[in-house]
Order: sequence, then C-alpha cells, then structure tokens
Amino acid sequence: MPARLSPAAWDAVIVGGGHNGLVAAAYLARAGRSVLVLERLPHPGGAAVSGSPFPGVTARLSRYAYLVSLLPQRIIRDLGLPLALRKRAFASYTPTVRGGRPTGLLIGGGEGRTREAFARLTGSEREYAAWQRFYAMTGRVAARVFPTLTEPLPTRAGLRALVDDDAAWEALFERPLGEAVEAAFEDDLVRGVVLTDGLIGTFARAHDPSLRQNRCFLYHVIGQGSGDWDVPVGGMGAVSTALADAARAAGAELRTGHEVTGIATDGTRAEVAFRTAAGEEGLAAARHVLVNAAPRELAGLLGEAATPEVPGPREARAPEGAQFKVNMLLRRLPALRDPHADPREAFAGTFHVAEGYRQLEAAYLEAAAGRRPATPPSEVYCHSLTDPTILGPSQAAAGFQTLTLFGLHTPARLFAEDNDAMRAELLDATLEALDAHLAEPLRECLALDAEGRPCLEARTPLDLDRELRLPGGHIFHRDLAFPYAEDAEEEAGRWGVGTRHANVLLCGAGAPRGGGVSGIPGHNAAMAALGR
Repeated sequence: MPARLSPAAWDAVIVGGGHNGLVAAAYLARAGRSVLVLERLPHPGGAAVSGSPFPGVTARLSRYAYLVSLLPQRIIRDLGLPLALRKRAFASYTPTVRGGRPTGLLIGGGEGRTREAFARLTGSEREYAAWQRFYAMTGRVAARVFPTLTEPLPTRAGLRALVDDDAAWEALFERPLGEAVEAAFEDDLVRGVVLTDGLIGTFARAHDPSLRQNRCFLYHVIGQGSGDWDVPVGGMGAVSTALADAARAAGAELRTGHEVTGIATDGTRAEVAFRTAAGEEGLAAARHVLVNAAPRELAGLLGEAATPEVPGPREARAPEGAQFKVNMLLRRLPALRDPHADPREAFAGTFHVAEGYRQLEAAYLEAAAGRRPATPPSEVYCHSLTDPTILGPSQAAAGFQTLTLFGLHTPARLFAEDNDAMRAELLDATLEALDAHLAEPLRECLALDAEGRPCLEARTPLDLDRELRLPGGHIFHRDLAFPYAEDAEEEAGRWGVGTRHANVLLCGAGAPRGGGVSGIPGHNAAMAALGR
C-alpha cells in the first residue's frame, strides 16, 4: 500500500462488469454517486451474456448462464429494466426404461397431465401425492425466505422463526437433503429428479454432512417465492444489456478492456490499479471499492495470501466447479424412444439424463475417486422452444432449435491432467447417455456452421476458470452459504458483503446470498455502500 493514497475521484469503483457489478453501479449512480466500472473483457455481462459461437451462424446462445429464477422483481422495478421473462410450458421430462419398455416422467402441462404421468410411471397415486406435499412445503419456505434476500441479513434464529415450520427447517437447513428425499419418495427416478436441484454446480452427494447440497437446493427452489426458472427473452445477454443501459443512464461510467491489477486501501480511501487492452497502466481513486469477482481474485488484488474474511461457512478447500456445459444448434429436435413423449414438450423444460437417485450416487463416487462417470448425468433444455427470437429468421423458419446441456458430477480435478482430451472424452460419453433415450443419434440432428463443422461447443470447469476467472470453474465462486448471518454479533442486521477492509465490499456470487443470475449481491453491496 502506498504511504499516502490519492484523494477519491470516484465515490465507488466497481471491479468487474458482470451482472452483479452492473446492478450495484445502477443503484449507486441512481443515488447520485459517481461510479466507475472496470471490466477486463471487451464487453460487460460476465457469465450472463449471449453470443454467436458458431462461424456464419446468427443464433445467439446464452453461453454460460441460461435461466433466471433468483432475480427479484424488486430489482427489475427499482432499475426500470425492460426485461421479459417467459414461463416454460413444462417443468421437466425424465426418460427411463421400465419393464423393458421406454417411458418417462413429464411434469407440467397442467395438473391432470402431471398426475397421469406419475401414475403411468409408478402405477399408483402415491408419488404424485408425495410430490405435491413436498413442493408445497418448499413453496411455503420460499415465500418466507426469498423476500429476505434483499434485506439486511437475519440471524439464524430470526430466519427460523420467519420460516415458522420446524419440520421444514429441519429437512432443508439442518439434516442432509437425502434424508428428506428418501422419507418423502419411494421411486428411484422421482428421488433423483428432486435431488438434482441440490447438485447444480455443486459437487456433493445426497447425504453429504457439509450440507452443500442443501444450500444449493434451497437457492434452486426459492426464486421469486415459487422456485420457477424462467427463460429470458432475447437470451441471457438481454439481462446484462438492460443492466448496462440502466447503469449508464443513471450516470455510471463503464470501461471495458480494463483489467484491474491491484487494490490498495487504508479503510477510508482506496486506489484501484488497472491495465487497458492496449497495455496502458492507470489508477482510479475511490471512497469505496465493490468487487464483482471471486474471493480468490479479491485476495490476489489485495496482495493477501488468504481469502479475505467474508461471512458464511466455507469448507477448508479450494473452490472446485463440477459442471460440464455444452451449447448446440440443431436442424431439428430428435425423436424420442418413449412413444408417449413429444420432443417439443420434453425439451421445453429440463430434460434429465441419467439422473436417477442411484445413478447420481454412482456418478459422484466415480468422480470422487478421480474417474470420469461411466454414464455422466446431465440436464438439457431448449431455449428456442420458449423464445425463438434468439434464432435468425431463416433458422426459425427452417425449424432449427438450440439445446443447452449442463452436466453434473464432473469436478475440475478430472481435467487437470489433460483438459482437451477429457473434454472430448466426456462429450462423447455425455452424448451417448443422451442418445440412449433418443430414436436417432443427436449428432445427426446438429446444424453445421459456415465451415461445415457441427454447431457444438463444450466448456469444462478449467475452461470457465481461464475464460471467466471462476476459481476452479466454480459457477458460484465458492460453496453457497445459507441466507442468514453466521456471526450474529457482527453481521446480523447488516448486508453480509463486508471484508476486513471497511471500504472494500464483495458484490459478486461469492458473497452470502450470492450465486446464480440474481443481482442480489450487487444490490446488497450498493445498500451497504450507501449506508442504508
């Protein structure tokens, strides 16, 4: 740290122009603060962007993040965001084989169709009734917990009193998620469908004593107080574009191609060093620095060996992502083996592949032992069925569709020896697992780019670390935390975004109540900086 810091030229410098940084910038600028956003990449948005990854093909895919659940209507209203979010007509479809015959579980399309699908799969009404009871319970919790995410942190006791349901609190906050799933459901496939929400971007098992799976599950079922996952019209890039426009309209200055290289602070003033894409060095002095980057990155910028102290339970291990992201453009949707399944319905929601309860456990154990899962579990959905605007006019007219695949239980450690070779091997195995439920190979349905190559791109955790600076490819920057104050004495009633430096705040996914496309940490850091 220099002996004397420069007088503050800005009220706030925001490190990183991802969607959370843009939310913070918009709130601060609307409150009359001078705000500078420094973004390393040539565009704002971070992981919440759209792009055209296939040469000569105009379809704009949500390349990293792809659905919206946790973005509060409060933020949309406060910032006047012109966003359109559409409901998916079907929640999910899970193919399987029963009695030697292909079948599956389609959830959505009305209560009658869902009840019928459960009866066809299980032969009784029991699992459907259990499904209704279980998600009525999570819905009650969601309605109470979600509004607190944009308020000062409650204490653990305070949040439990607000939930006001001891059985639900025990099931979701205290005991491993597997216990609640096994108590509620008997069917292996139904158990697996429920458990997957605890494993998205989180390498854990149903009975993990760390409760990482519980924390992940909670954030996947509380969005908007309902747990719905909606499709952003225009793709995920429409979200970041709206936020960048709102920040600029309020007076914030956004500079892309500016990589922050260091932060110095005395607790009241700070200097942010940066380097432009042209190699020029610069300094920006500010009263507050809001960091929309992982705690690992913040520690490096501060020149600290250890991760800065940020409230919330964190295991003593390096962050490690565990997902495999594949984007595809198809000439047509493939036919399914299940004679009762319409591809336009099955792929409109979340299409579960190899995600039975026992299959998920087997895949976890293989990956934990350092081996690629023999049958990789994954989830697939088709954005363009709900929102065809992301396709070019000629593609839409010809019946083209996009597919997004999100693989589970593929931790970064599997790619450490040879990322490229494992990426190719895992892609083959993942598509083979999907093909087991299709009446035709998926590769035969892929569109071709201008150079005659299949329209398909795959990203491993190590790719995400390199491209987006996500530590170990962890999409939440590190393990999620429960949405209450761990240190009741210091953090209760505050926003939970502080570090050991009074004027350096964390506004990214690694903050408590961070993760997903939500804008919540950006909102909360802005409120902390404003002293609200």
